[in-house]
Amino acid sequence: MKQLAEEIKTGQLQQVYILYGEEAYLRCQYRDKLKEALLDGGDPMNLHCFDGKDVKADAVIELADTLPFLAERRVIVLENSGLFAKGGEELAAYLKNPAETAYFVFVEPTVDKRSRLYKAATVRGRAVEFAAQDEAVLKRWILGILKREGKRITERDLELFLDKTGSDMQNIRGELEKLLCYCMDRDAVTAQDIEAICTKQVSGQIFEMINAVAERRQKAAMELYYDLLTLKEPPMRILYLIARQFNLLLQVKELKNKGYDANTIGGKVGLAGFIARKYVAQAAKFREEDLRRALTDCVETEEAVKTGRMNDVMSVELLIVKYSAAS
Repeated sequence: MKQLAEEIKTGQLQQVYILYGEEAYLRCQYRDKLKEALLDGGDPMNLHCFDGKDVKADAVIELADTLPFLAERRVIVLENSGLFAKGGEELAAYLKNPAETAYFVFVEPTVDKRSRLYKAATVRGRAVEFAAQDEAVLKRWILGILKREGKRITERDLELFLDKTGSDMQNIRGELEKLLCYCMDRDAVTAQDIEAICTKQVSGQIFEMINAVAERRQKAAMELYYDLLTLKEPPMRILYLIARQFNLLLQVKELKNKGYDANTIGGKVGLAGFIARKYVAQAAKFREEDLRRALTDCVETEEAVKTGRMNDVMSVELLIVKYSAAS
């Protein structure tokens, strides 16, 4: 990422860039910076953006072979195309000998590094991964934004804020904007402000619900479930998130049993380090066999609903009751 920032700053730009990884906020930030740098104040007629999987390679190639209008570059941005999974062979062949004036920016959540397109693109340019940021980076970023706005926050309240928002930078930025507006006439952001204005993510509520299940706090677990239903979350989506949570906990527990620390576990299962530590603590409350059985029960519950044998709301409720019952 530092090398990319330096190339943008100096104007020493590659002909092809691949921006990929799970941190969508950073992908979009650098996409926009690259568009601006590549156009270099030129006519926006030379910028062409494609979004989605219906992009036609022949149309892209035709544009690439068209000379730019009163500028050095024609810039082509392809986003969420899926071409690094399949269908990118024609563009891969073109990138072996592209027009000198054609510059490409691919923006994808994931890429297959074995694909012909990835190999051809990286010969002509650079691939940059934007992974989920760790706790220290997120804290520095948040504190930097607050400092520019003349606000301060305690370490404890900063952790509360991250607990509410999760590690997604786009969500963090949105919640920060709400906080800044709410605290406009004050120089400090407090826990009361965060509780009053910040929205807890559904994934966080699921985490709390599973925590209540693990601690056999059945009433709390059920209240969290009903809260999700009140927020119009479909029962089958809640079931999916419960299954995902149990699956993550099983992976975390297995890795912890192998001796890995929380940061390494987070890297292997796709969680930021500070979130992974919470999962390690939560996984310790379950036996491995219970997590495996819970996953099986999630599958059977989904099947029962889809075959009409059970009502969706009731089926998830029974699952929560089963695993939160006092032993």
